[in-house]
Amino acid sequence: MAKKKAVKFVCQSCGYESPKWMGRCPNCSSWNQMEEEIVADKNDRRSRVSMTGKTAKAEAIQDITVSKVPRVQTKLSELNRVLGGGVVPGSLVLIGGDPGIGKSTLLLQVSAQLNLAGGKVLYVSGEESSSQIKMRANRLGVKGADFYIYPETDMGAIRQTIEDLKPDYVIIDSIQTMNQPDIAGAIGSVSQVRESTADLLKIAKTNNIAIFIVGHVTKEGSIAGPRMLEHMVDTVLYFEGERHHTFRILRAVKNRFGSTNEIGIFEMREGGLVEVLNPSEMFLEERLSGATGSAVVASMEGSRPILAEIQSLITPTAFGNARRTASGLDHNRVALIMAVLEKRSGLLLQNQDAYLKSAGGVKLDEPAIDLAIAISIASSYQDKETKETDCFIGEIGLTGEIRRVSRIDQRVNEAAKLGFKRIMIPKNNIGGWEFPANVEIIAVVTIAEAIKKAFA
Repeated sequence: MAKKKAVKFVCQSCGYESPKWMGRCPNCSSWNQMEEEIVADKNDRRSRVSMTGKTAKAEAIQDITVSKVPRVQTKLSELNRVLGGGVVPGSLVLIGGDPGIGKSTLLLQVSAQLNLAGGKVLYVSGEESSSQIKMRANRLGVKGADFYIYPETDMGAIRQTIEDLKPDYVIIDSIQTMNQPDIAGAIGSVSQVRESTADLLKIAKTNNIAIFIVGHVTKEGSIAGPRMLEHMVDTVLYFEGERHHTFRILRAVKNRFGSTNEIGIFEMREGGLVEVLNPSEMFLEERLSGATGSAVVASMEGSRPILAEIQSLITPTAFGNARRTASGLDHNRVALIMAVLEKRSGLLLQNQDAYLKSAGGVKLDEPAIDLAIAISIASSYQDKETKETDCFIGEIGLTGEIRRVSRIDQRVNEAAKLGFKRIMIPKNNIGGWEFPANVEIIAVVTIAEAIKKAFA
């Protein structure tokens, strides 16, 4: 009688494993996500072995020599900034985003640039044929001598091709289409995604190959597959934007080789993605003069200051409970600032509907935007316009004080460069740096004082 194979039940949302089926996952509380999978034989697990047959071994820490990791620069400076200075050999990079947002276009352009820089590139596609990728490459003007297209989903065949070609860079588009023949489970399941990523991780680390993985996202906006996927890779990038708008934002949420606060901004055109070198000007180009409910803030995104417009619309509520709606801003932060305005500045907002957004699609979530939010709310409520050349920077405390913020000199210099003449900052940020000569600095202590001076 044949021996019955051991089975387990795995949650397709979070990867939680259970010896029996459950209707609701105890880890992520998802319903009807537990699927049966066959337990793989542990004897099939292999240690890390490079293409040259070298295996990993334990070494004394004093005997390990560390050389500076060379970074390969692409022609897209926005991508280089988000990656922490360039592509690190041997790194595993995960790029997630909505379908049709431009992930494949970005990686095809980057692949061509890395190939022109002298690297051998293998582009593995599990979703498109070679001719389809060639059509996109012709539209983007992509070509190269050591640039290989490989339409395949079998990880065993992909591993063998990597050993034969010995490329410097590998693109996997996408990880949800990869299949491990010796692993039970449908393509795209938790076990298939996890094992395929683990296999690629071994290849990247043992052979010093930089591997880019494309990952689809769920309707909640997170990478599809197990949460462990983001822990396994070195860098996690999210490609964001509206499909009906041309601008795209590349954001790092995890980076072992650089900052996680950097963003890169691109514009989708007929010939591919083009980087936007001055995003502040882009976010402010459609700002109306004389409009109420508008305020400009200099926000830090990583090492770069970006000027963005915050818009507010305050209207009397027609029902019992006032609505609070925010787009691109934290809803809880908006509610907190409105409570401070009502308590410390005498604005009666409890019977007013409030609609706030960050114009241009950029998401702002740092404390320094508090003052601009408050000024835009006060401007719409009092129906008083702010001056076109005013910029507001500062954090608001619950007692109504304006607290200091970091990197005030970079913020002020960026605002001055774009023509802002009057900048309101916390009083505690005065001192220790030089103001631009053509800018008036207004130091404030409380939110009531800030509102009074903003509309003076």
